[in-house]
Amino acid sequence: MPTMISLQDWQSRQLDDPDFIAESEKLELGHEITRLRLLRGLTRTQLAEIVGTRQSSIAHLENDASVPSLAFLKRIAKALDARIELRIVPRA
Repeated sequence: MPTMISLQDWQSRQLDDPDFIAESEKLELGHEITRLRLLRGLTRTQLAEIVGTRQSSIAHLENDASVPSLAFLKRIAKALDARIELRIVPRA
């Protein structure tokens, strides 16, 4: 039988793993856009119409399947009543 660990212990272990951190950072943008879209009660199609793009572009962005331009992100942020924050942080 597998050993059970708490979620907190699992999270603590993952935060010591550089590969896990790198992968989770890649997903952060798409996750936040999805979260804000849902909080605003919008479908992907509705957000796409507001932004002036296709639903598939929103899907790619939310799934981190594309690297958006800053101009595109500004349109997304405006549509979601959000702001963009850009940070440079030390690796260690």
